[in-house]
Amino acid sequence: MKFVSYNDCGKENVGILIEDSVVPINEIVCLTNGIRINSMIDLIENMNEDLIEILENVVSAANYNFVPVNSIKLLAPIPYPQRNVLCLGKNYEEHAKEIEATKISDTGIPDHPIYFTKTASPAIADGDSIRFSYEAARQVDYEVELAVVIGKEGVNIKPEDAEDYIFGYTIINDVTARDVQVKHKQWFKAKSMDDFCPMGPVIVYKKEIPFPVELNIQSRINGELRQNSNTKKLIFNISYIISDLSLGFTLKPGDIICTGTPSGVGIGFKPPKFLEDGDIIECYIEKIGKLVNKVVVI
Repeated sequence: MKFVSYNDCGKENVGILIEDSVVPINEIVCLTNGIRINSMIDLIENMNEDLIEILENVVSAANYNFVPVNSIKLLAPIPYPQRNVLCLGKNYEEHAKEIEATKISDTGIPDHPIYFTKTASPAIADGDSIRFSYEAARQVDYEVELAVVIGKEGVNIKPEDAEDYIFGYTIINDVTARDVQVKHKQWFKAKSMDDFCPMGPVIVYKKEIPFPVELNIQSRINGELRQNSNTKKLIFNISYIISDLSLGFTLKPGDIICTGTPSGVGIGFKPPKFLEDGDIIECYIEKIGKLVNKVVVI
């Protein structure tokens, strides 16, 4: 199942995407068990085997009200994450190598995961514009990433139990101002500017993607292929990340973990290929879809 958040007549709703239509979830769930699902976080927190069965029956029966996608505005799946997005740096070997000569990182392949966070207030949706001014940043870069959405609370999680704590997967473009990254000698502000967290267009429920996750991942700028890899090349895989991150740190429903970006980012080229006004960024991950945004310099 592919879950979406959307705006319908000024109200946020959650639904199941079926081809070019959306089935509103709140209507289904209220009719069957009285639970109200008003946001993606509500869905994640209430997800259980009974609810899964209800939703799977909806997908197969196709006897509920369908809303055409072109009649609504899709939002980021979790427009306002309850906590900062949790991120990993340098988690593909070739990406670690391509940036080792820059001023944004130390050299070499990490021995342990490099964690940082970025804000999303809100995360922007597929089709929205990434807006920034040259007064704030001039060297803005793209990073396609597989994002893992946590489904239930857990701490000190064993690697073999990691999948039990996953709700699903989405795409995030970890947009980054490289000059700000260098200036401040850390990554938070450079990755947390307004519109720097495109997310979506869907969250794919974990049952749809075999574990361990091995998905093709790509980005294109104006049609030019820049990043092209597979998540099986992660230095620290998803089981390791969830286990390591949860040591002494409680993961909660709706937490989002960005697993890192492969090589081919703008700063890795000689000369660098930073984003410019009017650029179209396409972030693609197999089985999830395509996240497309336009750059607007204001």
